[in-house]
Amino acid sequence: MYPKEIITITVNFEGKITIPQTFIESWLKDQKEVAVLVHDDHLEIYPIRFSDEEFDCAIASEKSLAEFWDTPEEDEAWQHLQKQTN
Repeated sequence: MYPKEIITITVNFEGKITIPQTFIESWLKDQKEVAVLVHDDHLEIYPIRFSDEEFDCAIASEKSLAEFWDTPEEDEAWQHLQKQTN
């Protein structure tokens, strides 16, 4: 997937960024918060389009489900669907 637009944003001496107004109007609209996904080599910024309660529930679900799904037994059960690298 290719980006619709690439913009340059300056980071100030405090580490803060300013998102251009036209981008806010077209992308954020009435949203007040964004989610920042931190990767090893980049950041992704998305508008938060759901409530804090929904977000908290999703995070809590992810952690609780990981207890059941992040096991050697589950890894083995799903191994046949892993992409072969040989």
